[in-house]
Amino acid sequence: AVLRSSLREFLCSEAMFHLGVPTTRALSLITTGELVERDMFYSGNPQDEPGAVVCRVSPSFIRFGSFEIIAAQDNMELLKDLLDYTIRTHFPDLGEPSIPTYLRWFEQVCRATSEMILHWMRVGFVHGVMNTDNMSVHGLTIDYGPYGWLEGYDPKWTPNTTDAQGRRYAFGNQPYIGYWNLVQLANALFPLIKEKEGLEEVLADYNRQFTYKFGQMMADKLGLDLFESKRDQPLLDELVAILQLVETDMTIFFRQLALFNPGEEMAADFLAEAYYDPASRDQEYNTRLADWLELYGQRLAMDGEEYDLRKKRMDRVNPKYVLRNYLAQVAIDKAQEGDFGEVNTLLDVMRHPYDEQPEYQKYAEKRPEWARNKAGCSMLSCSS
Repeated sequence: AVLRSSLREFLCSEAMFHLGVPTTRALSLITTGELVERDMFYSGNPQDEPGAVVCRVSPSFIRFGSFEIIAAQDNMELLKDLLDYTIRTHFPDLGEPSIPTYLRWFEQVCRATSEMILHWMRVGFVHGVMNTDNMSVHGLTIDYGPYGWLEGYDPKWTPNTTDAQGRRYAFGNQPYIGYWNLVQLANALFPLIKEKEGLEEVLADYNRQFTYKFGQMMADKLGLDLFESKRDQPLLDELVAILQLVETDMTIFFRQLALFNPGEEMAADFLAEAYYDPASRDQEYNTRLADWLELYGQRLAMDGEEYDLRKKRMDRVNPKYVLRNYLAQVAIDKAQEGDFGEVNTLLDVMRHPYDEQPEYQKYAEKRPEWARNKAGCSMLSCSS
């Protein structure tokens, strides 16, 4: 590969690991001393770039697509061989391969996929290319291509230039695309399992469990003890709507929200760091946010937890540092000139994403305006 994309994969897989997101790891990255031709934006302007090799580590690299391609060839013997091998080698606790074991295995894949995507949503990560060949049966994040983190909170944002029209892989679509991919895996396995109802029940459970766990994940981000749908869903819905009214940095907003103390008089300006254009907040917006904070404070008071304990809990799930694309691009630009110091600094920062690290405060700030439309700092192609 080229050094540029190799550094992005190396940095991001390590950042994700320390964020607590299920992921493959990057063991090493070396330059090759050779040049590789790449057309980064498929614009007919290929360039020679420094070559590199990333050594990736995973329990296996078996993907949903590994089963799909065999099923499409109608090779049932090979399909059974792969599924039996996968279970015996990587999921031996499920028992010897059989139809009931196949269903238990599919259920486990669904559960692991759900957990992975929940973590993506928690930290604001957008994968960018969630096709079935980029979905690990272990529920690990794999294939770090045109990924990105939400800068302004926008559920329709995708980091992938080739997805800009349909936005299939946008942030808010990730849970649904996860389900769609699992349906494709179920279709591939059906000739072996032959139990439509069993597969459908597992898939239905994915939707039920994801909805429940998403609510609890958001409750954790808000510092609530327990998410009760009837009581808390309106509070969550209003917050999501408010976050989209003006360009609001998701990472900074939730980190700052932990400072809110319902026992004290607090103006909404404690969230000011999260806004890209403070002037965009008109009186109507300020009133709506103030009303939400009042309801939020009442909800926190119901739990009765001390401020310090709640803040510690929120800081454990709301990272201070994420690998914003512009940070990676700055490090890449320097590395391509032979200076890997910024790469090493980024690795140090991202190893402690939930700590304050005051000496690295600049890595926790909003994307600067110069990076809004700069190549590599916002949207990326599959060759990025």
